[in-house]
Amino acid sequence: MEVVTSVGQMKALALALKRQGLSIGLVPTMGYLHPGHLSLVQAARSECDRVVMSIFVNPLQFGPQEDFTAYPREPERDLALAAEEGVDFVFTPTGGEMYPEGFDTHVEVGGILTAKMCARSRPGHFRGVTTVVMKLFQIVQADRAYFGQKDAQQALVIRKMAADLNLPVEIVTCPIVREADGLALSSRNIFLSPAERKAALALPRALLAGRALILQGERRAERVRGIILNALTNPDLRVDYVEVCDGRTLADMAELQGPVLLAAAVWVGKTRLIDNIYLEVRP
Repeated sequence: MEVVTSVGQMKALALALKRQGLSIGLVPTMGYLHPGHLSLVQAARSECDRVVMSIFVNPLQFGPQEDFTAYPREPERDLALAAEEGVDFVFTPTGGEMYPEGFDTHVEVGGILTAKMCARSRPGHFRGVTTVVMKLFQIVQADRAYFGQKDAQQALVIRKMAADLNLPVEIVTCPIVREADGLALSSRNIFLSPAERKAALALPRALLAGRALILQGERRAERVRGIILNALTNPDLRVDYVEVCDGRTLADMAELQGPVLLAAAVWVGKTRLIDNIYLEVRP
């Protein structure tokens, strides 16, 4: 495994791979790797000749009330895990390398995809995400890029950006990886105290309650949303949002049919957690 820190070197390596006719799979991360990240690597390895993982805590996607410096980092452990999983190149640029002095260009997806859910509580977040992902696409020249379903809104925003800008990259969304008790894996789970960790289980359970109601035949979106909200009535939780919406566009739905996304975000103490369930609903 080769560790690359400069944009120029990564671009040169990508060009050399392309000239050899080799396909490149990109797994973008902010580090502090867990099995969810490694599942993306496994998917990339199964479909691509070479796998590039980026590890970069992107300052542009942190809001003014979010502590960029507190984001968990453990670079030596990350590199060991990446090597064990068979990553070919780890791209670990500095902030100055990605955003040199004078940097003043951003990529932004408009419309409903960036007007609700996480976009409301994290202004500018998706602008930061799409800007860094576009840069990574250009640097790595990936044929496929792998994202987790846990960040469902992010995956849809990136898919929209790639389609609208005719980018020659396939966006692959991989299933959520969960702990044995159902909690979705997240780098932020480390911030939970034992009591908060227990309280956080209400999030996946609430979404499962909404799914169960749909499977029982309920098609009214507000009824399903109400069940999810009721399951999150807990003094240890603060609900950010609960959405029952179109799974492709995030548009509101009165009657559920087709691809449906059940998504929620909650605060557990000082930690914000997100989760979702995607399902196909017949009329």
